[in-house]
Amino acid sequence: MPSVNQPKLIIFSQHGMSDTNHAMKSLAHKVAPPHSHIVAPNLGFIQTHFEIAPLIQKVERSAAQAFAQYPDLSARIMATSLGGVIWIEVLSRHREWWSKIESLVLLGSPIGGADLARIIDPFGWGIGMAKHLGKNRRPLAEQITAVVPTLVVAGNIDSDGTVTTESTKLKYAHFVCLNNVSHPALRFDPAVAETIQEFWAKPREPLPAPEITLISELITHFRAVSGITDANSRDVRHAKTAFSFADGTSLHTWKNIFGVDHIFISNSDGECQYAGFVGWVHSAGLKRAIGKAIEAQRV
Repeated sequence: MPSVNQPKLIIFSQHGMSDTNHAMKSLAHKVAPPHSHIVAPNLGFIQTHFEIAPLIQKVERSAAQAFAQYPDLSARIMATSLGGVIWIEVLSRHREWWSKIESLVLLGSPIGGADLARIIDPFGWGIGMAKHLGKNRRPLAEQITAVVPTLVVAGNIDSDGTVTTESTKLKYAHFVCLNNVSHPALRFDPAVAETIQEFWAKPREPLPAPEITLISELITHFRAVSGITDANSRDVRHAKTAFSFADGTSLHTWKNIFGVDHIFISNSDGECQYAGFVGWVHSAGLKRAIGKAIEAQRV
């Protein structure tokens, strides 16, 4: 006969960079259903600034241990910032775990690449954690979000200088942007706990693939440019119109004071739908991509 203290669910809760597990463990206790087994590894404040591989291995080991200890239990994952990046890497290595995961909650995780990381390490030369956070992991993540119900939470205080809201968005994932919440506050703001509990209150499924439109095709086209990273959409105000399409969609370009080239896509109402930038070494590739996008619409 099962013990009354036997857990009914595993909750993985992972902290991010420049942090310990205190805040995310506290958040897990706030949102976890009764009789949950909470796993919240402390990766070390200092260690989160250097290499990602040892962090991935530590999270991977803690997850494997929990699944071995409770092989019949389902799990839910919640992770903030770098913690979400780590979990995408872990899950990409363990497809056999996907059927065990009831949901994945990513709090401000720069899956599309952190813009500050690319600014610090524009050529990927290997400057601390920047070389890892600047990487675009959408292709990995969207294989997972197509199968595992996923909630992405971001704040509308667009960035703490590290993560833009755009870099957190994923196909197939439910997305919630919270008013007056900054990136660091996602670990402890009461609105975040409420959003997670609401998501967990009823069974969820991955969202269907978004409708294919000119804007979605353009976003896919530019996200395939080598070295591109999601940028801050607010900078569109500095940009000049490069081309306007028949339906009112428009492309805008901007070179900032450091000579970094940006691309913006706006809808017919002038609202920015995508922003990206490339380092100097990839500028020619971006220019070619702009030319191809324009030429394709002229044919």
